[in-house]
Amino acid sequence: MNARTLAYWTTTALTAFSFISGGAAYLYHAEAPLKGMAELGYPMYFVMLLGVWKVLGGVAILAPRLPLLKEWAYAGIAFDLTGAVVSHAASGHPPMKLVGPIAILAIAIASWALRPASRRMNAPTGTSAPAGNAVQAYATASR
Repeated sequence: MNARTLAYWTTTALTAFSFISGGAAYLYHAEAPLKGMAELGYPMYFVMLLGVWKVLGGVAILAPRLPLLKEWAYAGIAFDLTGAVVSHAASGHPPMKLVGPIAILAIAIASWALRPASRRMNAPTGTSAPAGNAVQAYATASR
């Protein structure tokens, strides 16, 4: 296993674990996430909605193939984490509360950027698409 593959699977596993375990905690109505959501001013039904989407997003980035689903999952992960940062900042929480979501977002971005060709949109099977350059990959694939 080369360094890029190891880095991809490490960042992907960390992201997936964070989202699957966090989503499960929401779905099981664990005390800490319920308290945190209440502090942010969100209604309790939002906890269930976020719990479902977090679990599904974590599973989607681990699943083989399905590159379009993975793109949506990574986008949802980015929306969730940037929303967490904004929510904590707007609620007047100390800056240390922003570190967690920002760190997980950085790990998720690394996972997205390091994903192999088989997990990218419009990348022909057996070739590698340039990291982070979907337009060029699409142009190459459509020739």
